[in-house]
Amino acid sequence: MAQLIYAMFTSLDGYAKAAEGDLGTGAEDQEVHTFVNDLFRPVGTYLYGRRMYETMVYWETAHTEPGQPPHIVQYARDWQAAEKVVYSTTLDSVSSARTRIERSFDPDAVRKLKAEAEHDLTVDGPHLAAQAIRAGLVDEYHLFITTSVVGGGTRFFPDGVRLDLELVEERVFGSGLIHARYRNR
Repeated sequence: MAQLIYAMFTSLDGYAKAAEGDLGTGAEDQEVHTFVNDLFRPVGTYLYGRRMYETMVYWETAHTEPGQPPHIVQYARDWQAAEKVVYSTTLDSVSSARTRIERSFDPDAVRKLKAEAEHDLTVDGPHLAAQAIRAGLVDEYHLFITTSVVGGGTRFFPDGVRLDLELVEERVFGSGLIHARYRNR
């Protein structure tokens, strides 16, 4: 059975999306980007909410922009190779290959996807991830913790949920960004 992974950049104070401005992510750092590429290359399916999909669909054509460094081209190719499921009640169509729209998040359907998948899945975006966390579907959490405190926004973990996690891996990058990988106990 495949694992469902929730991974996002998060501020030092726990926000996956800042109320104002950005998280100071460090995602543009080649060392971090290459690590993310290698970490998520085996992913077979991405589960997105509409907003996260609209951000990530950039990777459908990123490789065609002149002068892209190899790590950007590689990430684009890996992203294009994966299946994408977009959960949206408002999106009429998608602009990437290997992508389908689901109108509602169905935990049982995701359980079935996990059971039948040959490769891991990710759930991306804090709102969609909150639904998966509440349904007990997330197996691993990858936090890419920036050095910024943003003071508010959308939290990485949803309110009202208690989790008992085990730290299984950590890495500190030259930029100060920390990757922390947790698994359910």
